[in-house]
Amino acid sequence: MTIKKRYLSLFFIDSLIIISSIYACYLFLYPYASVLTNEMLFISTITLFIAWHSFAWHYGLYRKIWAYASIDELKSIVMAVTFTIFVAAVMQYTYSAQLYVRTLMLSWLLLVFFFGASRLSLRLIQEQAIKRKAVLTSRTMVIGAGQAGRMIARHMKDNPEWGRNPVIFVDDDKKKWGLEMLGIEVVGSIDNIPAYVVDHRIDQIVIAIPSLSKKAMAELTKKCLDTGAKTQTIPRIEDLMTGKIQVSDIRDVKIEDLLGREEVKLDMQAISEQLSGKSIMVTGAGGSIGSEICRQIAKFNPAEILLLGHGENSIYTIDMELRAKVPKTTKIVPIIADVQDRERIFHVIKTLKPDLIYHAAAHKHVPLMEANPLEAVKNNVFGTKNVAEAADKFGVGSFVMISTDKAVNPPNIMGATKRFAEMIVQNLAVNSKTTFAAVRFGNVLGSRGSVVPLFKQQIAAGGPITVTDENMTRYFMTIPEASRLVIQAGLLASGGEVFVLDMGEPVKIVDLARNLIKLSGFEENDIKIQFSGMRPGEKLYEELLDESEIQTDKIFPKIYIGKATPISQVEMSRVLKQLPDLGPEETKEILLKLANRKRPENGQPPEWQDQWKAKAEGKFA
Repeated sequence: MTIKKRYLSLFFIDSLIIISSIYACYLFLYPYASVLTNEMLFISTITLFIAWHSFAWHYGLYRKIWAYASIDELKSIVMAVTFTIFVAAVMQYTYSAQLYVRTLMLSWLLLVFFFGASRLSLRLIQEQAIKRKAVLTSRTMVIGAGQAGRMIARHMKDNPEWGRNPVIFVDDDKKKWGLEMLGIEVVGSIDNIPAYVVDHRIDQIVIAIPSLSKKAMAELTKKCLDTGAKTQTIPRIEDLMTGKIQVSDIRDVKIEDLLGREEVKLDMQAISEQLSGKSIMVTGAGGSIGSEICRQIAKFNPAEILLLGHGENSIYTIDMELRAKVPKTTKIVPIIADVQDRERIFHVIKTLKPDLIYHAAAHKHVPLMEANPLEAVKNNVFGTKNVAEAADKFGVGSFVMISTDKAVNPPNIMGATKRFAEMIVQNLAVNSKTTFAAVRFGNVLGSRGSVVPLFKQQIAAGGPITVTDENMTRYFMTIPEASRLVIQAGLLASGGEVFVLDMGEPVKIVDLARNLIKLSGFEENDIKIQFSGMRPGEKLYEELLDESEIQTDKIFPKIYIGKATPISQVEMSRVLKQLPDLGPEETKEILLKLANRKRPENGQPPEWQDQWKAKAEGKFA
């Protein structure tokens, strides 16, 4: 209905209410009087008519959306009626020197009642229409009956096209149990969610407790997913209150929500001092980790970001993204170069003179590198050697190599090449003015080559999901978290350290697959899980540090520092000279032997690893 039509409709309804109310009062109080010849009655009606429409306009009663009326709208009606009756009283006294008090009081009551009832009926009609539509929408449980929960429930009720009908609240506050808010009952505790889903035929769950810790949110999310109901969550309450995000920005639960990891807090001042106004090069800048490192360092106002990568499409993408976001004071320089091309790398670093290099360029896919070991050597070993030696020669202030937990006692060529690359960096650190360091972390959710995109593709195709072994575990973290910790670890480097990021608890791959099935709205009966057997180069578990590398006295929150264990320069030179002339099998043999001080067993991780982590975590408990 247009504004003009709504105004005319309300004007007509109000006019009928005024005329009928005043004449009804007169006939009720003076049943035998004549209403047709009473001059005072006629004048009073005209006065009420004009006064009401004037005050109704003043209080905005024709501009309000009455389908969403509340107590404030009722107050406006009472005020407008009161002033209207006051004007009528003044007119009566002026015209006849007397007041018809009973008529005025009864008229006040009738006008408040009928004007209020007419507006309330509009809201009731709207709510009935919503209820009729709600029958076809998802029956929704809102977890959290606080401010955020009420906001989201009201938004659902007011927007039936949203497809969610809130039928119950669940909250751990016992004082709220049995009460109703917005016509929705608070039925009880979070512990009873599975029973409530069954009893109230819940199709969808919205978690509306944005203040929960990450760990508590992960546990609650798992409980909700286990019910089979679609589970969603809302933004942080700070974002809602500041207007950054709207109530309607409910999002589906993501796999990273199930990790239960608290957000990494950086030493912003120290990082700003290190990066602000500096020239920073990121190799592999188009990859998952490299591009996120670029996004993170862009926040600290560097003088320039040098985007070095081999793939033109990925470099173009991150180049365009950063140009649209970073201030004009930061220069973005895209560089197409292959780290295997020693001459090109030396020329780039000599010409551009970066202050700091994050070396993220690498081949990381275990089975692919197992089938192509010489490519792993060229990229991971000699590529790292080229960039690191160029940094050393041309006086780069700091060099941070991105490594992997697979470099610890590796049974595969990918891990072995990354461990050997660490050794190259550590050996250079001994006599170099450049500060060299390596940072290890495990699997990154959502990165290219991660199991998550593969599992999503398999789910989209109707399954099955292929998992190599029921007992296989891996460490996981998000791309932004990994990138932030890489930057933070770079601050701590004094030369030759191996930094290990706190990866939390290892996750079973089969549990990850099951959670993704639930997050996609399916059950295991819909999407099967098949165990395909371990692939070449894989092991059941990953390690963070070798036992000989542990330094429990040198740690930072979420970052552990391992002591350098480089090989001799003589042995390194010998191996580097041999590698270009070796075949695939010989290459594997020599690097695996070099990288492994002890062969991993495909069972449980060694006990010392848990004991060491417990000691480290105790410092920050």
